Amino acid sequence: MRLPCDLQSAAAALLLFTSPALARRIPDVIEGDNLDDKDTSVRQVAIIGAGAAGSSAAYHLRKYAAQYNVNVNITIFEKTDHIGGRTLTINPYDDPSLRLELGASIFIEKNYILNQSVEEFGLRKKDPDVGSDPKMGIWDGEKLVFEIDTSSSWISQLWHIVWKYGIRTPKRTNDLVQETVSKFLRMYEEPYFPFKSLTQRAYDLDLAPATGATGEEFLKANNIYGAYAHDIVQASTRVNYATNIGRLHGLDTMVAMAPAGATAVQGGNWQIFQKMVERSGATIMLNTSVSSISFAKTGSEDTTSARYRLRAIHSSSQEDTSYPVEFDNVILANPYQFSDINIADGVLETHIDEIPYVRLHVTIFTSPFRYSPGFFGLENSKALPGTVLTTLGKTDNATSGVAGAGSAGFFSISMLRKLVNPKTQKEEYAYKIFSPEKVTPEFLSRLFGVKVPETFIAEPNDQSSAEVSPISWYYPHVFYSYPKAEPRVTFQDPIVGAGFYYTSGMESFISTMETNALMGKNVARLIVDDMRGVESGGVQSHDGSLAPGQQLKMTCDRAGRGAGKGGVRKAGEVPKTRPTELPEMPLVDL
Repeated sequence: MRLPCDLQSAAAALLLFTSPALARRIPDVIEGDNLDDKDTSVRQVAIIGAGAAGSSAAYHLRKYAAQYNVNVNITIFEKTDHIGGRTLTINPYDDPSLRLELGASIFIEKNYILNQSVEEFGLRKKDPDVGSDPKMGIWDGEKLVFEIDTSSSWISQLWHIVWKYGIRTPKRTNDLVQETVSKFLRMYEEPYFPFKSLTQRAYDLDLAPATGATGEEFLKANNIYGAYAHDIVQASTRVNYATNIGRLHGLDTMVAMAPAGATAVQGGNWQIFQKMVERSGATIMLNTSVSSISFAKTGSEDTTSARYRLRAIHSSSQEDTSYPVEFDNVILANPYQFSDINIADGVLETHIDEIPYVRLHVTIFTSPFRYSPGFFGLENSKALPGTVLTTLGKTDNATSGVAGAGSAGFFSISMLRKLVNPKTQKEEYAYKIFSPEKVTPEFLSRLFGVKVPETFIAEPNDQSSAEVSPISWYYPHVFYSYPKAEPRVTFQDPIVGAGFYYTSGMESFISTMETNALMGKNVARLIVDDMRGVESGGVQSHDGSLAPGQQLKMTCDRAGRGAGKGGVRKAGEVPKTRPTELPEMPLVDL
């Protein structure tokens, strides 16, 4: 028997999983949400994951439902205690009045969904924490191969780049970035939005030459190579995707070089997604992990109108309980391979690929010291840049060192900003390091030229009154931050079963907050169009042939045959694209 989903029953359901402090009914923005789940005019939608994709899916599902006068009930299951996924802030010195971005740190002016949301929600923007010292350098593990003062005039910066690299290669790079990004932005517009096949859209928009080649190959195919590609472009891909241009596909390489108009939200970017969930009117189940998804027992073998039963576990009880509402649609909005969800046989009509992810160590700490010039082979501390990006050394290749870090051993170090230590009332520096391995006291001792204790932070009894602790506060974190975006020509499509949607296929295409939000919006539109009986998304016709104007421009099929395992491109000739101002300098992190 199906249980009603009015307010009283919904409240009882919430108590099965969580405490009133963590599970709450967010106020509805549209009346009529409190409807019986037997009412076939109401779609019950489960969203698993409250990161950028899941929050965006909920928010846009509510907006499209209002626009087209259809009824939806939305329930979000989030296994952590917060909304926003990898958008996390931390408090230096454990002081709640201070915040630093730990995860996704910036978005740019062409991130339309995020910028429009910030404006709609009345959030305040700020300049990102990209360095209290405006000097930036690129280090190859032996020497600084490039330095620039980002606070100097644009003419001065332009001359500095031209003097080092000439004008043709930087201009070609900027033109190629602008051309490639312009192609991608058409995915926001009809007839390319919404989409049921990401693979199809890559070919429709002529982005397959970029995704099907490494960044290095894509650049060379467009007459971009040499020191500029090795120094500037590769430093950008390493700081943004922890990957060298010899391994990262060309589209992500272009995204890493497109930082124009970078900004952040005052107090943390996670607020964008918090507001999205609030505006969606969804029931949010925090600290609740979905353990299994199966067909509801309706007595029918017809899966075209399938309903789903979810079981979930709340962290406080660890009891695996069946959620008392059946769902018409399920949106899996986080990587399946990390979800630990048991999906019953027959639910998935399309296999979900397991994609290798980058394991990135992000370490934020405070210190009264600046870097030691000797670490970077310098004699004068005045020459030290506050932000140090890295590239490969002369004897390194794309896979040298741990996870391709090469001789440098890390991807970037940035001096975020100056802070006042509340204990000493003295000014210190906040630093962030991206590295493939855990940062060690030995590494920090060499970096600062002072002894850092094994505990990182010296105990009071370990210091004399004259000594200053080299590390005053320390916070390490490990992210599976983004896929190892190797070249590929096929991508996971968003529809993986009858009324079952998956958003993380977007991450192998482009991995950013914005693109995940775009996929969430896309899935929301597909669901509402399905409710309206409208065919959308540029999909195959009923007889299995491709609809007019939607023929695939590729030699391999959508399953990836001819493209290597999982659609990853095999080595071969890179198709040339026509190259289309000089680029801005890369930002410290995304």
